[in-house]
Amino acid sequence: MAVYKEIVTKAVIGKGKKTSVSSCNITPEITPDTVLGCWVINHEFNGRNNGGSVNVTGGFDVNVWYSYDNNTKTSVATDHFNYSENMNLKLKNDSKLTNTSEIIVRSLKQPTVTDVKIENGQVSMNVEKELGIEIVGDTMVKVSVEEDEDEYEIIEDDVTKEDMEKIDEEVKEEYLD
Repeated sequence: MAVYKEIVTKAVIGKGKKTSVSSCNITPEITPDTVLGCWVINHEFNGRNNGGSVNVTGGFDVNVWYSYDNNTKTSVATDHFNYSENMNLKLKNDSKLTNTSEIIVRSLKQPTVTDVKIENGQVSMNVEKELGIEIVGDTMVKVSVEEDEDEYEIIEDDVTKEDMEKIDEEVKEEYLD
């Protein structure tokens, strides 16, 4: 019959990912003729427990390179955008999200600008990103334990009692001479 012991350890108790699209608008100082490029930098984020779900807050900067003055000059407009997303994750083995749970958020796909348009002097775009979340918390693992432990083997010395007495006599003679 197998005997089991329960070990409490830290492990991933929930994991999920979410792709989201944010609409962003930038109004440059000068009315743009053409958008020449857009890029997202300085993406920062973190996750917190929000009553059993994960709330991810973050932000990023969007740079828009555009031409103006009948496409004879260029400039760059920059703006910062914040976001907040609530995510419900299914946890494994009836685990619970607690204040001691560790929330790890990773950017699986860096924010990327899609679908850029110029409307009424304003640059409108969508920013797509994908975030991955892991919840690390306490969980129990059952392991099988063997009851029978091997007995210690008795180790016999190779030196006999007579050999020890003989060595003692030789040492005494050497030091007394």
